[in-house]
Amino acid sequence: MRLSELAAAMGMDAGDAGQTGIFGFAIDHRKVAPGNVFGAFQGTKVNGEDFIDAAIASGAVAVVARPEARVEGALHLADAEPRRAFADLAALYYRPTPSTVVAVTGTNGKTSTVEMTRQIWRMCGERAASIGTLGVTTPDESVSTGLTTPDIVTFLSNMSGLCREGVTHVAYEASSHGLSQFRNEGLPVHAGGFTNLSRDHLDYHDGMEDYFAAKMRLFTEVVDDDGTAVIWADDEWSQRAVDVAKDRGLKIFTVGEKGKGIELIARTPSPLGQELKIVHAGHAYAIRLPLIGAYQVANALTAAGLVLATGTPPAQVFDAVARLQPVRGRLERAVISTKGAPVYIDYAHTPDALAAAIAALRPHVSGRLITVFGAGGDRDKGKRAPMGEAAAKGSELVIVTDDNPRGEDAAAIRDEVMLGAGTMARNIGGRREAIAAAIAEAGKDDIVLVAGKGHEQGQIVGSGDDMRVLPFDDVTVARECAAEIAQGGGAA
Repeated sequence: MRLSELAAAMGMDAGDAGQTGIFGFAIDHRKVAPGNVFGAFQGTKVNGEDFIDAAIASGAVAVVARPEARVEGALHLADAEPRRAFADLAALYYRPTPSTVVAVTGTNGKTSTVEMTRQIWRMCGERAASIGTLGVTTPDESVSTGLTTPDIVTFLSNMSGLCREGVTHVAYEASSHGLSQFRNEGLPVHAGGFTNLSRDHLDYHDGMEDYFAAKMRLFTEVVDDDGTAVIWADDEWSQRAVDVAKDRGLKIFTVGEKGKGIELIARTPSPLGQELKIVHAGHAYAIRLPLIGAYQVANALTAAGLVLATGTPPAQVFDAVARLQPVRGRLERAVISTKGAPVYIDYAHTPDALAAAIAALRPHVSGRLITVFGAGGDRDKGKRAPMGEAAAKGSELVIVTDDNPRGEDAAAIRDEVMLGAGTMARNIGGRREAIAAAIAEAGKDDIVLVAGKGHEQGQIVGSGDDMRVLPFDDVTVARECAAEIAQGGGAA
């Protein structure tokens, strides 16, 4: 690719530099190589414009930045919204991309929905992958970890790499941060999914309306003009999402008890999952979903809607739904204690998500539900007490512990959660000790829920230069604690 092609895409003339070759894109000046295009963006903590000279010194041949930015020694690709312009230009470079792409937004359920979409496609014979909180999951089930929404260079290079490996179908998570920062732009998106909306990330967004607006960029700008909006119909924000999608002119496919695309007629819990009765296009289907919890139904049916929207026959789709496997860290059963109490791990880290995880387990509890959870530091403080309230309302025993304290005092975070959890909750700082205490307490009719970290493999302590990531996997720790207690060496 030549610099003249990029300049032309922005309505500019590259002049004598037009024949300069382009060999990559970068948004970190430390990763710039000769022939790269550098994206200089203003952030909340760092201003990329401060590193323009360093990027040029490292070989950047063009810089995408605001018109008022100072660029000397490289072509200035100026735009008032440089993040968007950079994404559009990078998309011209990172080619080819998979032929069928869908994206999922919402507060809870994004990870499960994209992974279930991948599973359904795979069982229907497609070479499919998913990108999100769990990383990149490829057709052979291998996983490389990453952020919910990686930076635009990583995102597009991953997409191109998957295509070159023969992947034709990709489902990815579209977080509010990623959407507002144009981190998932530039390639055709055939359908977008909306799961739900509840309080989260209000340390970043200016209230719920701003948070919702960020999510809705998926429908207003990212999904193709002739694309489909697949919307879980039973959330309080669902109708507003439908209205946004209609205003854009997208096809509407709603899912749930109020759904018109997939109508959920009945849901009956069973020992190993739940029995579903649904109607699609005038035909009734009975599905034995091998997953527990109402929100797992929402995720599975939203995934089914996305696959239907991209052209897979209904009979194949619903047959695949009945064979879905649990998603890592999403109501994942880690171990059954020697007393017979199952221990489930879940990523729930908002009040609504915690309440949903508790509600999912409730039909399977004949004794007590014991919930262990904490709240992350340097994040929305307003959700801490409500998380405590949600846990106390749905559990017989609550143990408040540490999550990822980051730069805050862990004890102070627990105290804020305890304000909602009440005086009957236990406050145990060490997460391993809290998990051990819960397992030791649980009897044969009880269930233990360990919430907040899910699939995460580390515990973040400190911030800035003092930040450390301590190895910690809730699933592994739960198994270790159960084994130690069985051998008589654990909590009593």
